Formats: sequence, structure tokens, C-alpha cells
Amino acid sequence: MRIHHLRQQLRDLGALPAHEARVLRAWVQRLPLGTKRRRAEDFLPLALREAMPDFTAELQGLARLYSEHPGEDDSVRLLVELADGQTVESVLLPRDGLCVSTQVGCAVGCVFCMTGRDGLLRQLGSAEIVAQVVLARSRRAVKKVVFMGMGEPAHNLDNVLEAIDLLGTAGAIGHKNLVVSTVGERRVFERLTQSTVKPALALSLHTTDSALRRRLLPKAPDIAPEEMVELGEAYARLTGYPIQYQWTLLEGINDTDAELAGIARLLAGKYAVMNLIPYNNVDGFAYRRPTWERAAEMARTLHRQGILTKLRHSAGQDVEGGCGQLRVRAQADG
Repeated sequence: MRIHHLRQQLRDLGALPAHEARVLRAWVQRLPLGTKRRRAEDFLPLALREAMPDFTAELQGLARLYSEHPGEDDSVRLLVELADGQTVESVLLPRDGLCVSTQVGCAVGCVFCMTGRDGLLRQLGSAEIVAQVVLARSRRAVKKVVFMGMGEPAHNLDNVLEAIDLLGTAGAIGHKNLVVSTVGERRVFERLTQSTVKPALALSLHTTDSALRRRLLPKAPDIAPEEMVELGEAYARLTGYPIQYQWTLLEGINDTDAELAGIARLLAGKYAVMNLIPYNNVDGFAYRRPTWERAAEMARTLHRQGILTKLRHSAGQDVEGGCGQLRVRAQADG
């Protein structure tokens, strides 16, 4: 289901632009349709008023809670069931953040990621993406949304941009608090510059070695790290938001001194933040995260070389809730 389909349903029921905007704003922000001074019945067209119970039920059916898994770090992993029975994962993050999924599965096939193991099953519609935010807001405040869950947003760009547009307007989320993560599709940079709501951008770098990148992300675009950083820098200067570079730390693979030198070379003078994220161990995968001491040493080394670096905790490690893990366990239990 896409947002423009919801808009068309409302128009077919006689909604004018003001009615359409009020209904969608009430949905995304979980607000009452009416106000203290005016009931919804006083301003909605009759046909729309009569159809609202069914329309509301349709919205609620877009994303339902299947299970939740609180972490010790104040994160909560949510396994979300869609209307067709498929499941995706969302994560309530500390400090009013939410990570949402954009696809069921993923076609990129990162060798260290559970989500990509079975490939892409289907795209999420823009309304299903927004519905994850609505579901999360039923549990606590959401003031930041990151598109870093299951799937590659660049492979579902029309739906992702439509969701971003609604969240950045009716959803009352600041544009820099909408963060799109991508492995580096070139068309993303062009499309985002044309959007009314321009989100912040996170680029999955993971290595400065082109050959290693092809091995780690076998189905990602063949874009050199140098080119990706230059495209990112242009977008950062256009929007005024630094690029967030994502680096999943894999012991013995991309935690080397050579990689540290490569990061310092690539990001010197750039409007950028390097996020070092120790790998979330997955049963059956050979990859492991380095020690916290090694990760901290890497962050300190980059800081000394003028690269703003943040050492991140991967949310949900204590509940084994890395992207795709909850979905796989639920399928096995079922």
C-alpha cells in the first residue's frame, strides 16, 4: 500500500485537501481527528465520515506488533507483521529514535547480514513504512527515523521518498532527523537533491578497499569508496548535514591499521561523521566483532587525525536481535 493510494481513497470519498491533510496528520502523529472546539463530524464530508471506521481499520492493519524484545540499552526490537502476513523488524532506539525497514529481505547480500541471506522477497509500500512509525508511536515518542532496518532503501526509492515526504511534513519530524542509509546507489544522490524533504544521509562504507568491498557487499553497486565519499560530500554541502559513514567492525577484516589509514585519507577535511559499529554476532556466521578495547582504540586514533568518530553500540545485541534475526527465529518457531 502506498501513500498516494490512501490519498486517492480519501479524495474518492469527497475529501478536500484540508480534509486529506487532517486525516493523514492524525494518523501519522496519533492525534484525534477532532479538536476541543470542533468534532470531526462537523467538518468531514458525510461519505468520508461514514467510511472512517473501515479506513482506520485498514491503516491499523498495515503494521501490527507480532512480538517485542526489550534490550538492556533502552532499545526495543519490534517484529512487525504486515497485512499479508510477512514480517519485518523495527527498532525503538534510545533518545526517541526509530529504525524502520524498507523491504522484506534484501538483494544486496552483504555476507555478514542475516537479512540478505534469502534475498529480496518484496518491497514495502510507503504506507507500510510510515505504519511502522505509527506503531512505534503507540509505545513511545518518535522524533527521529532512520531507514537502516531490513532492506536497501535505494532499491525501493520511490516508496522511501514518499514516506519521507509525509514524515517530514504531516509527521512533524525534522528533516535532518530523517536518515536514509544506502550502500551507495548513484541515483540516490541525484534523487535526494530533488526532494522537497531532504533527509540526512548515511553511507555504508565498511572498507576503503574496493576489492574487499566487492567481497563483503557482493551485489552492491560497483562504486569505489573514493567516488562514494565525493558524492556524499557534495550532498552534505548542499543540505548542511554531515554524512554519516557506517562501518560495521569485523574482527581481522576491516579493523586493521591499513583501514584506519584509508579512513583518514578519505575523510580528511570532509563534512562527515564516522560511525564505528561492532558487529552483532549471528549464529552460523563466521564473522565476529573485535574487542571493545580495539574498537575504542580505532575511534581514538581517528579522532587524533581529525576525523569525528562515534563508537556505536549495535542495538539489541543482548537479545540477539540484529536485522533479520527476529524474523528468522519467528519463522522457525512457526
